[in-house]
Amino acid sequence: MAMFPHERSLVKAYQNRPFAIVGVNSDSDLKEVKEKNAKQNITWRSFCDKSGGPIAKAWRIRGWPTLYYIDHEGVIQHINERGEKKMEEIIEAMVVKAEAAQKG
Repeated sequence: MAMFPHERSLVKAYQNRPFAIVGVNSDSDLKEVKEKNAKQNITWRSFCDKSGGPIAKAWRIRGWPTLYYIDHEGVIQHINERGEKKMEEIIEAMVVKAEAAQKG
């Protein structure tokens, strides 16, 4: 939850650019998750996986949150890079690369 304000700012800053946030949470109550997302103004896709669910198993999640930075080709470029400045540098570089690829 502490990351939500920063994530909202990223969604706004990269609007209309090749960027997306996808959330996966480990809460067990789907109704509660939907209520929390609405209250926190979560506008990006967010999946409920429950603790130890199929997404967590497939991606070998051992702690929450785990951050994956996936490029426009679907390749994981970074895992668990933290700090707003560091995150923004990584994302900006990946977005610029995706935009260049779109231009051909």
